[in-house]
Order: sequence, then structure tokens, then C-alpha cells
Amino acid sequence: MGLAWAVLIVSGCLETLWATALEASKNFHRLGPSLLFLVSLAGSMAGLSYGVTHIPLGTAYAVWVGIGAVGTAVYGMVALGDPASVARILCLLLIVGGVVGLKLIH
Repeated sequence: MGLAWAVLIVSGCLETLWATALEASKNFHRLGPSLLFLVSLAGSMAGLSYGVTHIPLGTAYAVWVGIGAVGTAVYGMVALGDPASVARILCLLLIVGGVVGLKLIH
């Protein structure tokens, strides 16, 4: 796997981190999660920026969003008690399949 793909995957994971930190910040009223949000957001955007210089924009953005969306949804189900229905999990698997497909056809 090339460096651009590795950076893009890490930045997608950072998207999950900033999304969960945003929720934990309670509308930026809690300092620690607010700072974590800002740092992880900056890292995520920097990684996406690097990724799109080496990977086609549509592919890079879809992979980044897919990783962040699935990671955030799974975190919500595991840690926050969000619903974990079979239909919801199947939809998340469809996103994963799309992300993997985009990587394979790149």
C-alpha cells in the first residue's frame, strides 16, 4: 500500500476521532474534547489534502468519508448505545464494500 493510501486511511480514522470528540465536547463547553476535536480535525484535513494530491479526488474523498462514517457509526453503537440493528449493520457493510471496491479499482 502506498504512502498516500496509508495517510488517507489514517486521516479517515482521525475523522472518526474528531466526530466523536465533537459530540463529547458538548457544544464546545468541555475543554479536553474540544481540543481533541481541533487537533484531530486539522490532522484529518491535512491527511485528506495529501491524499488528494496522489489519489483521484472522488476516490480519496469517498474513502475518507466512508472510513469516518463507518467508524463513527460503529463507535456510536459500541460506546454510546446507538441502535445496532441488522439493517443498520448491513448498510455499514455496504459502505465498507464500496470503499474497498474504490481502492481495488484505483
